[in-house]
Amino acid sequence: MASILRFRKLCFVEPVKCYESFETNERKVCKDEDGVVVLEKKRRRKQSKEWRCVDWCCWMIGCMCTTWWLLLVLYHSLPLTLPGFQVPESPGIKLKKEGLTALHPVVLVPGIVTGGLELWEGRPCTEGLFRKRLWGGGFSEIFKRPLCWLEHISLDNETGLDPPGIRVRAVPGLVAADYFTPGYFVWAVLIENLARIGYEGKNLHMTAYDWRLSFQNTEVRDQALSRLKSKIELMFVTNGYKKVVVVPHSMGVLYFLHFLKWVEAPPPLGGGGGSGWCAKHIKSIINIGPAFLGVPKAVSGILSAEGKDVAFARAMTPGVIDPDMLGFQAPLEHIMRVSRTWDSIVSLIPKGGETIWGNLDWSPEEGHICDPTKKKYLHGSSGDRSESTNATDGKLGFGRDADVRYGRIISFGKATSQLSSSKLQVFDPKELSHGRTRPKHSSSCGEVWTEYDEMSRDNIKAVAENKAYTVKSFIDLIRIVAPKLMNRAETHFSHGIAENLDDPMYSHYKYWSNPLETKLPDAPNMEIHCLYGVGLPTERSYVYKLSPSYRCNSIPFRIDHSADGNDGGCLRSGVYFVDGDESVPVLSAGFMCAKGWRGKTRFNPSGSPTYIREYKHKAPANLLEGRGLESGAHVDILGNVALIEDIMRIAAGVTGEELGGDKIYSDILKMSERISLEL
Repeated sequence: MASILRFRKLCFVEPVKCYESFETNERKVCKDEDGVVVLEKKRRRKQSKEWRCVDWCCWMIGCMCTTWWLLLVLYHSLPLTLPGFQVPESPGIKLKKEGLTALHPVVLVPGIVTGGLELWEGRPCTEGLFRKRLWGGGFSEIFKRPLCWLEHISLDNETGLDPPGIRVRAVPGLVAADYFTPGYFVWAVLIENLARIGYEGKNLHMTAYDWRLSFQNTEVRDQALSRLKSKIELMFVTNGYKKVVVVPHSMGVLYFLHFLKWVEAPPPLGGGGGSGWCAKHIKSIINIGPAFLGVPKAVSGILSAEGKDVAFARAMTPGVIDPDMLGFQAPLEHIMRVSRTWDSIVSLIPKGGETIWGNLDWSPEEGHICDPTKKKYLHGSSGDRSESTNATDGKLGFGRDADVRYGRIISFGKATSQLSSSKLQVFDPKELSHGRTRPKHSSSCGEVWTEYDEMSRDNIKAVAENKAYTVKSFIDLIRIVAPKLMNRAETHFSHGIAENLDDPMYSHYKYWSNPLETKLPDAPNMEIHCLYGVGLPTERSYVYKLSPSYRCNSIPFRIDHSADGNDGGCLRSGVYFVDGDESVPVLSAGFMCAKGWRGKTRFNPSGSPTYIREYKHKAPANLLEGRGLESGAHVDILGNVALIEDIMRIAAGVTGEELGGDKIYSDILKMSERISLEL
């Protein structure tokens, strides 16, 4: 009978009425009206979990990544033509229809960071990564084994070369820097367009070098300069004795400037090519986004491993990147430890001192207007350089206000950045030389060593108290706060201005990458082009403050993200901005072509012709444009259709004059006039 009743209950699923019940930990036990014992699982109420800041951050990052990949899939699945949208013709197809064909061999020289690095030898933690990319790929190894990855991407802190038992080398070939990560192009678009008019492996080459090393050390360790010399000579011979067009980007312009001196210098320090090598083999040097005179970003990077992005993040989410909140400060300490082993960083410190970058009271960019609603561009000039001067009456970027003192590249406090120089304390490095302590490598400090533990807290306060630093005094400061880096790197790089270029001291390789301390080769027909973007806010100087943390090995200085100027002003989140391409200010990119090398000067004794081609930044009109067909941003400009067309025409034999001469939107000529430099 009991079995029949149970079957009936199963068939009709009647609710159970409990006349007698009791509960255990996991089940509820009761008897129904027929005395049948029924076991029910105890229902647990789900308690709502309160979301922490980390949960919200992860959720937002997940949403952004998902949205990005969906848009990427949608972009690749859409047809090439949509109603109301016409895909513009690529420069390669356009110029091929015009009959343009490959003529001069082309050599591409990537800049810092964009070239791939692969593993050839490493610690046991890198098992399975032989010849896999540690840099310039998917970066999956950062998440799988971050400390192992950091160890292998670092160089030796004493020698600036490989640490014992580790060999990381530059990826060879065009794939070295065509894409930085999958879907993020660097040189790929230019390579594709060059291929349209006949370029291939025999007449198109990507220079592979380890961008972490000092320029001379790329030759010492890898013979990179010798291989580049041989490649140019081979391409010259095998392409009908046509001179080579060289296209360096960013820090690559400094690397190739070093090469120009190295290749003609006698061995053992030089390549032994002789004084006529460049005139014989090189037609044009097309410098893209050139950092000839350095970049202020290198200053903040060395001092605190920061830039505008970190400052903006702190301003938007106060406390998130502080050491006591979520531990996001630690990555900055790791970044500092690793980047201070890369000697190439020092090549990007601003060159020319106060003569070029200004002093406590003056700078060539003074009066710059950052509010885009209060300035407008002229049409770019071609040939007539007088058309591109600047003022408030419709010309770019300059007005009558001179409140911002850009020459103070580092100011501790917003008030310090604006005070009269007579009220500022003068920095004297000799006062700090006796307050250093021994390096702390103890386990209590962990493995992150930022060199700041060599300074006493009193010295750290003395560095910051009511102090402002120009480019010249900043180099003195870096010798105090990053002594190992500067002791190594200053044997390879110099940042001054030569008084007498015929002095034998300037035959040393440490001066070869500084355009203000070296001469261009004797090559009167070798053209030099400066191509760069304008119209984007670019870091120029910084407002700093002391970090509140006293943790071992913590970074004691940080950009003061609370320092802001007026609406539309040049000061935002502790960073002063000027015109440029987001990374390189116009001053650094254009001065040498505008004045330093213009005509016959002591820096250009043979009078090699120079040209400036500026590209006004225009944001993408829609998602299908990707990173923009008219972008002026530092890396995205390599996909700018106007820039690609200019490069292709030069490679096909067009001269700078035939291309249209100068095309200038910024105030580079006016700035150059303000700089008093003996030529």
